[in-house]
Amino acid sequence: MRNYKDHLILKGASIKRALEKLDKLGIDAILFVVDQNDKLIGSLTDGDVRRGLLNELGTENIVDDFIQDNPKFIRKENYSLDEIISFRKGQFKVIPVLDPSRKIINILNFRLQQSYLPVDAVVMAGGKGTRLRPMTDLVPKPLLKIGDKTIIDHTIDRIRKFGIDDLWLSVGHFGEQLEDHFKDGSDKNVTINYVREDRPLGTIGAVSKIFNFQHDYVLITNSDILTNLNYEEFFKDFIEKDADMSVVTIPYSVDVPYAVVETSNHQIISFKEKPTFTYFSNGGIYLVKKEILNYIPKDIFYNSTDLMQALIVDKKKLISFPMRQYWLDIGKPADFQKAQNDIKHLDL
Repeated sequence: MRNYKDHLILKGASIKRALEKLDKLGIDAILFVVDQNDKLIGSLTDGDVRRGLLNELGTENIVDDFIQDNPKFIRKENYSLDEIISFRKGQFKVIPVLDPSRKIINILNFRLQQSYLPVDAVVMAGGKGTRLRPMTDLVPKPLLKIGDKTIIDHTIDRIRKFGIDDLWLSVGHFGEQLEDHFKDGSDKNVTINYVREDRPLGTIGAVSKIFNFQHDYVLITNSDILTNLNYEEFFKDFIEKDADMSVVTIPYSVDVPYAVVETSNHQIISFKEKPTFTYFSNGGIYLVKKEILNYIPKDIFYNSTDLMQALIVDKKKLISFPMRQYWLDIGKPADFQKAQNDIKHLDL
């Protein structure tokens, strides 16, 4: 994914310089003209240049003379998924994302991204990966490679494919390696902050240390899950059902090789011949309303199941999102080998 600044050009630049940049952008050929502070002034396409030349502008003119001064944009602090879907269905394929001062802070490109969800993401990457030793003796499990990318790169690249660009990594064991790997996230056009676990805080306890989420909704995921989950469908289901917390659940079927009888007072009232029972297990991926995170006690060991139990007790709306796409928890050597085989056929 190219750096979003490739789409920016400073006001007063020559039209020749603009044409050179448009040529390099290829099928994504649109520029956004900005001032010295990267504040949006207008947009420029090949078509705008042609129309300007037909209207007797020349190569001696500057980009300001050719631009459209009312381009479409997204305001980072105030947009909806419906707005994003409307853009996606329309003719606008490359759209700038502005902060409150109109500074361009990212570019949404529907050729490379499926959506732009108003969600923060927390990736839990603080575990020791003991079941994968000796591979994890010197490297944290999230930095083990599946195919040509690390496990956690697969995770984060999938998340940012849906436009989630405010991320937190919870790190502990060999955490400095993860920080060196991602730094501030700018190489991926995202912002990455770090939560450091000085001691184990469970599967969700470290989230209590984050106070500056940018959105009203937070995605929390384990870092060692390989999945092609459609995060937009996950989010839409969450919103439509007005949930407080949604849990990705994994179907698990049990085949019973015998007839199963149902009794009442020792009397058989029905039976099923060799039935299959389907159960759903916790998939380690969650969506929550930001205020629900207040349930998590500060800086103590706390699991996601503890949070779910607390919500059940308080009669909050805790829902299941059954997984219909690929999902694999890379916990054991057999899972790691399966992931190496599966990645050859997955579109993540």
